[in-house]
Amino acid sequence: MVGPKVDWQRKKDHPTRAFPSLNWKLRSLNLEFIGQHFFCSLVISPSSGKRIFFGVSQNGPGEAGGGTEYSWCRAVTGGTGITVMAILLSRPPEPARLENTLRRIQSRHPLLLARLQWTDRNPTLSLSPTPYLSVEVIDSGATSGVLQSSDAGDPFHALLEHELNRNSWPETRIETPAALFFATVYQLPDSRAMLALRLHTAVCDRVSAVAILCDLRRMYGQEAAASETAGGGEEKNGNEEAGEVPGAIEEMVPQEKARKPFWAHGVDLLGYSLGSMRFSNLDFHDTTSARATRMVRLQMDRDDTHRLLEACRERGVKLGIALAAAALKAANNSKEEGSRPQSENYAVVTIVDCRPILAPPLQADDTGFYHSAILNTQSVNSQEDVWETAKRYFDSLSNAMRCNKHFTDMGDLNFLMCKAIDYPPATPYSSMRTSFIGIFESPIIDDDDSVNESCSEIGLEDYVGCSSVHGVGPSIAFFDTIKGGRLDCACLYPWPLHSREQMEQLVANMKTLLIASA
Repeated sequence: MVGPKVDWQRKKDHPTRAFPSLNWKLRSLNLEFIGQHFFCSLVISPSSGKRIFFGVSQNGPGEAGGGTEYSWCRAVTGGTGITVMAILLSRPPEPARLENTLRRIQSRHPLLLARLQWTDRNPTLSLSPTPYLSVEVIDSGATSGVLQSSDAGDPFHALLEHELNRNSWPETRIETPAALFFATVYQLPDSRAMLALRLHTAVCDRVSAVAILCDLRRMYGQEAAASETAGGGEEKNGNEEAGEVPGAIEEMVPQEKARKPFWAHGVDLLGYSLGSMRFSNLDFHDTTSARATRMVRLQMDRDDTHRLLEACRERGVKLGIALAAAALKAANNSKEEGSRPQSENYAVVTIVDCRPILAPPLQADDTGFYHSAILNTQSVNSQEDVWETAKRYFDSLSNAMRCNKHFTDMGDLNFLMCKAIDYPPATPYSSMRTSFIGIFESPIIDDDDSVNESCSEIGLEDYVGCSSVHGVGPSIAFFDTIKGGRLDCACLYPWPLHSREQMEQLVANMKTLLIASA
């Protein structure tokens, strides 16, 4: 096969990410025919772990379909994958101290120093040699303007939704390297404040966002103590231990778990594509208007949470499985009695944190995107209860993980996500919905008293971490956390494809089912 000439150029403005001259490694290769055109797309990376994404084509434009980070770079342009950690504070933070703290966090997690640049529709991540983050402060007057334009009611809720829809990466023609980490402080009219950390999902998954929050709570207190000693803060910042940049997730999958025959990729791609034709979903309210991400918050008190977790343990399922099962039952129950089918099939995407099972294993504070996905078809029978649905879902997921589907199908699902972005009409009503539910295999547990003691220094009252979904993605995504023994789950959905009233009712029915069944 003869392809176009590839012109390798060194990145002069970012010498730390210059193209090495030797030892490139092929990460993924996709071949496909579309019409009369043959496309070849590949993703390569140097052995040093620095990532450059590259696509070439024969008789057509390049459409790189492989590579988890590449796929997220594509998804974020459409609105899916804007990660926000929203933190409600009892008082505004001191800007200089906060900025110094966040820059120390950047130094500790070097991938947060990355900038994104697109060249010929292909993304490149380049590392800045020094921390660059600056804190944006929005005064109470400007904050009030944001709140007046929202129908969320609660100011913290409204500002979180506002941040989820601030897309700093909407184009694939970014000639000047764009930052991937932003911090904004909103001063609230009641003298409180909200700190929003907004990041690109390609460099920050959910586990990474939690690690950043833990560092913030710990380091902000250190900055306060250091500022009481002359030169203390400067010395601490200079001595901050810098972490390493791990390789991309595809590079770290154990070889024995990633083997998949070439023909099997084709069979699975065909199976996923044909299977999607029989999926049910919630009713779509508006398929033509521009979309944004909205949130419904599912919260339980300590007693209800304890009963739910005990019920999960007794039945051998995880919390996320129970949440998904309740959502499936609530969706099925929402259909009118006369038109409700006895059984429906829904697509559920389960997100798995792969850090502990990579080679070598990674720690929770290794930032980047190290999650993979498993796409299952779940049937819902109107006659069965939540736990019967949960048990079948758990058995299906367990079997998929035993077969290493979270590794072997990684490239296939990335490829299909990119194709949904390229060809929205291939999805129902051009909705770009690839599943009904997106759920994490395991919740975030925040019961560390030693960390919580540091909350008083920064004045932390509440927080929510989640990512936008109004581009390609599920109809509803769950970001579940156990905080001090209480369930706090952010439920994200694309609006106005689904209305706020519709999703609030769905989540309320879920909660009723879970409490009743526990």
